[in-house]
Amino acid sequence: MTYFKSLFLVLCLCTFSSFASETASNLDKELEVFKPYLGTWQADFNVPEGAKPVQDVGKWERALNGKAIRTMHSINEGEYGGESMIFYDTKKQSLVFYYFTTAGFYTKGIMKVLSPTQFVAYEDVTGSKDGITKVKSTSNLQNGKFEVSTSYLKKGEWTKLESRTYTRSIKAVKFK
Repeated sequence: MTYFKSLFLVLCLCTFSSFASETASNLDKELEVFKPYLGTWQADFNVPEGAKPVQDVGKWERALNGKAIRTMHSINEGEYGGESMIFYDTKKQSLVFYYFTTAGFYTKGIMKVLSPTQFVAYEDVTGSKDGITKVKSTSNLQNGKFEVSTSYLKKGEWTKLESRTYTRSIKAVKFK
């Protein structure tokens, strides 16, 4: 009897994992470029010596039956976090997204695919207490890592480019 229970469990797990990998791959064609990003990632920021460490954990997942990509991230286990939805807007003929944060501001923007491994995002910011009104970031995926370089339009001037490198992670996105 135990043999049959074990066999049944293995068959169920195989069926579920096949179903999960199949549904993860069913993305609208305009979102296929993000397929390699699906999963969980983390980056440890470069901070000045003696400063508090900063770690960002992010998760990319298929959403809305493959019509969107949902991203979530949290910094330092929930001190700050945000969620986005990326989708293809047929009227604008463009990838668009909305990003909502635990800090009370949000952004909306467009993404342009530069190559199969690189895209750029342009965001308009609403409600930033720091005076940030726009964000530009470029993401590049190579050798199992992706680098994000970001600049902010803050009080009328663009900040120096900041870069961080994300690697695959088993950590969880946490919100407080």
